[in-house]
Amino acid sequence: MTALPAFIDDALALLEAAGYVADRPLATVLFLALRMGRPLFLEGEAGVGKTEIAKALSAALSRRLIRLQCYEGLDLAAAVYEWNYVGQMMAIRLAEAGGAVDRERLEAELFSERYLIRRPLLQALEPDPDGAPVLLVDELDRADEAFEAFLLEVLSDFQITIPEFGTVKAAATPIVILTSNRTREIHDALKRRCLYHWVDYPDAARELAILRARAPDAPEQLSRQIVAFVQAIRREDLFKAPGVAETLDWASALVELDAVALDPALVSDTLGVLLKYQDDIQAMQGGKARQVLDGALSEMRSTA
Repeated sequence: MTALPAFIDDALALLEAAGYVADRPLATVLFLALRMGRPLFLEGEAGVGKTEIAKALSAALSRRLIRLQCYEGLDLAAAVYEWNYVGQMMAIRLAEAGGAVDRERLEAELFSERYLIRRPLLQALEPDPDGAPVLLVDELDRADEAFEAFLLEVLSDFQITIPEFGTVKAAATPIVILTSNRTREIHDALKRRCLYHWVDYPDAARELAILRARAPDAPEQLSRQIVAFVQAIRREDLFKAPGVAETLDWASALVELDAVALDPALVSDTLGVLLKYQDDIQAMQGGKARQVLDGALSEMRSTA
């Protein structure tokens, strides 16, 4: 089990060892969250690497990653626990078939560990010989506010109360990462229990470093041109600017096409990898793509 970082630079190195290129503000808040045992709440546009932070942390610390993907209608049965109702019914029928039934004993057995199905939040409270796990509550803004309210107990005391079973409390505080794409506001009561960081689009230097780390097969010249174009296209009036995830996908696609440099035709043909809305693709095709590419390449040459 890898020790928690003792300094901010250690946190930077820890993420880098797992292939995540972070800036110092992110490394600082992550360091503080780990040292203080506080959940870390990450907001930002989709595709900027929020989920990858939890994955990198899990890999770097050799801790188990437990992921709860949020969605509208998420309930306790999917997020916390449920009972094995089929197994309970079979136990009841077997007991009845055996004759006299000790109802109190049967009830105690039915609501025991044997029939308890643990979902992600409850799994995160279980002891682990490798250390407390990394719990990723992903895209919390997609869940209902009622589920948000339930999380307050978990994040405050790291315990869950099951009426038929009792209170389960974490033996060791899990490392909790919550993410949101900010499609709605998260309640202040939950935010107060967390440290907060806005994950923004990276600048050109960091995006190039990310590309080198995650898409090493891309030629250096192509990587620089990809970053220059993506940085430029984010300044356009688009419905959804491409995130880092799209940059990496585009780089991989261009490598598959044996590209060594960008040209207007290649950009237009592959916009569907970089942009995910037809209106954005139509706005960028043809002369606009050439204009943005020429401007990006010119800016790249001037800063070289």
